[in-house]
Amino acid sequence: MALLESENAAPGSGAQGKFALVSIRLPVALTFAALVGGLLAGIAGGAMGAPNALTDIAALIGGLWLRALQMTIIPLVAALLVLGLVQMIMAARVGTVARRMLAIMVAVQLAGGAFTSIAMPALLRAFPVPEGAGAFLAKTPESVGEVPGVLDFMASLVSPNIIAAAAETAMLPLTLFFVMFAVAITRLPEDQGERLLGFFHALGNVMLLIIGWVLGIAPIGVFALAYGVGVQSGGGAFAALGHYVLTVTAMGTFILALAYGIAIGLGRTGARFATAVLPAQAVALSTQSSLASLPAMLDSAGRLSLRASTAEFVLPLAVVIFRATSAAMNLAVVYYIAALAGVEVSPTVAVAGILIASVISLSAVSLPGSISFVVSIGPIALAMGVPVEPLALLVAVEMLPDLMRTLGNVTMNVAVTSAVDRAAASSETPKEAAAT
Repeated sequence: MALLESENAAPGSGAQGKFALVSIRLPVALTFAALVGGLLAGIAGGAMGAPNALTDIAALIGGLWLRALQMTIIPLVAALLVLGLVQMIMAARVGTVARRMLAIMVAVQLAGGAFTSIAMPALLRAFPVPEGAGAFLAKTPESVGEVPGVLDFMASLVSPNIIAAAAETAMLPLTLFFVMFAVAITRLPEDQGERLLGFFHALGNVMLLIIGWVLGIAPIGVFALAYGVGVQSGGGAFAALGHYVLTVTAMGTFILALAYGIAIGLGRTGARFATAVLPAQAVALSTQSSLASLPAMLDSAGRLSLRASTAEFVLPLAVVIFRATSAAMNLAVVYYIAALAGVEVSPTVAVAGILIASVISLSAVSLPGSISFVVSIGPIALAMGVPVEPLALLVAVEMLPDLMRTLGNVTMNVAVTSAVDRAAASSETPKEAAAT
């Protein structure tokens, strides 16, 4: 598929209403091909003694593309945080079913982040990053990776100048500020809130268009960056990418297993959940899109005898605002880059990473997978003192871990629906149950 609207492909206005964002199609498969081609060209160039000028030109092209990618992160994250959090708050006001759903979502994200923070470092100690992977850090500033003390970390949570915080890409105070900003918007008179939301909606769309243009030429930038990596690391680069895909995907399997636990334990579905969710999983793997899997998820809910009123409310909302695997797998990417860069992640910074990953995952509106990869993981890396530069190359192989992301998300969506439906049924009076 030359152009792929991946796991987080933006649905139309029917799915997001007034929060709808522009639709962007990206050359995912071509970018992956450029990564492989650039690495092969670099390996061949290094073996044949290609002139250094060629490497310098490739570094210049790749560096310019990388900077263009980075410049959109802060304004786009700000817009999406505000839109996503306001959307969550509005959903919570709908009623008890929505609040139960959001409570389970928050618990899933926190559990996934906590699991990755423990399991990923242990996995990387047992199966270390292959030699030659350090070439992926060619564009990383030497100053990145200083671990703050506990008191310094606490002091950094609030910035006296939010503009300066944005200029310094200080994600912790920025995230805290925009969370408070979103909550405050919901307390304004309706006309004022609508005007502010309109501004952030427009800002988000403008940034999406710009980052869409940047990622549209990703095959050129990725080829240039990959050429430099191939020259430095040789065939070790392919081993590193394979190792990366397997370890990050392994963290997503926790969410997949957790979905079965939630369905069986909270949804009381028994073993029939595994059979009922199979059609939705098949669609998820074939399309890599939660939105495209929505009809199959609704069918799975019917197979589980869940009430249509619950499924038709929870599943469409989950498709828009819930990325079950995001906190776990996004943190896994950050921990992998930290291992590449030799950055030590302290317990305090790990907790901050879990919270940032959960907030961003829960507030993220639907986006194409490549954009979501950069926008969701970049802020986590910045908050944890981990370099973001390797993301420019890792985004080219995101189509592979994205299979697990979609599979885990779709399975968890159906599991959460079963848990919410069970809780709603338990809280009903006999008269209400008979009416249902």
